[in-house]
Amino acid sequence: MVTTKQPFRADHVGSFLRPTELKDAREAYRLGTITKEALTAVEDQAIRELIAKQKAVGLKVVTDGEFRRRWWHLDFIAGFEGITVYDFTTNAFGIESEMQATYVSGPLRFSKEHPFLKHFAFTKAVAGETLAKQTIPGPNMILLGSAISSKKYQENPVYETIEALAKDLVTIYQETILAFYEVGCRYLQIDDTSWGALFDERFRQTLQEQGYDPEDLIELFARVTEEMFHVKPSDMTITFHLCKGNFQSHWLYSGSYDTIAKRLLSLPFDGFFLEFDDERSGGFEAMANLQDQRLVLGLVTTKTPELETKAHLKQRIQEASQFVPLDQLCLSPQCGFSSTHEGNKVSETDQWAKMALVVETAEEIWGE
Repeated sequence: MVTTKQPFRADHVGSFLRPTELKDAREAYRLGTITKEALTAVEDQAIRELIAKQKAVGLKVVTDGEFRRRWWHLDFIAGFEGITVYDFTTNAFGIESEMQATYVSGPLRFSKEHPFLKHFAFTKAVAGETLAKQTIPGPNMILLGSAISSKKYQENPVYETIEALAKDLVTIYQETILAFYEVGCRYLQIDDTSWGALFDERFRQTLQEQGYDPEDLIELFARVTEEMFHVKPSDMTITFHLCKGNFQSHWLYSGSYDTIAKRLLSLPFDGFFLEFDDERSGGFEAMANLQDQRLVLGLVTTKTPELETKAHLKQRIQEASQFVPLDQLCLSPQCGFSSTHEGNKVSETDQWAKMALVVETAEEIWGE
């Protein structure tokens, strides 16, 4: 029997659509017409209202919606020493977009002044008696995106070997876990879409062309993650989330989890949030590799406004229970609603209808 309460039977990935007033304030700050303090005040109020809505819809866990971020991953990664941010244009998601990325430009170090620590303290205070969850990108986002696949890093590598870089990554993420624990975080979610490159055939081929064996990288990614856990406090829940890309309703990776499932699901997370909202995810067979953790089925899509039915969700959960005991299953959207400031092509009405559906379905299946 699974005894942990987190992840919850009805849970969520973390990000929510930014309200218009927040988008307007961010643009005004970019243009220099309001101060940073004024932007923060708008963010604070938007987060207060969001937390109230999460509670009202029946969720047992709340986040700040990632309202202070431009990107789900980059804003956090940029808070480490040894990281440089740059602008570029890409068609990776099927649309031409102005993007930003990072590369390792110096020795990686954690700073106790990382702004996300204060951000979480605010969220926890507003959440009150309700559990607050902090979401952060995982270490392999840096390993892959800021080093292995980064032309800028490869042109001027800071570390003699990728193994040396990985060692520092473990250190800064251990310090990250402990720093969040110190400010009261008891539910931390590691978002790490980099694993998608290890099962998508197109990306696997690219990695091979860059001189890396994807199978070796699966082991390296897993080892970095496992070593990160060596400092995990016993009363802190840490979960893992993997979707296949979520940028303005567009995706990045294709393929089933079969290639990575055995190693990924052996990692000591308390739960796994995995995307299963369409045929790109494959079946549930590989989930039989799960240990005694909870598996949060991302069956409700955040990419389109169409509302799933309870009958469909219950059928899919029944299918999954053939490979994972029902007692270990939970339900959530497949990703956040706004992995970037722009958000997906859904309305706030759609967003909350989907969250209500998750809560109601979970209550009917598990009674909680």
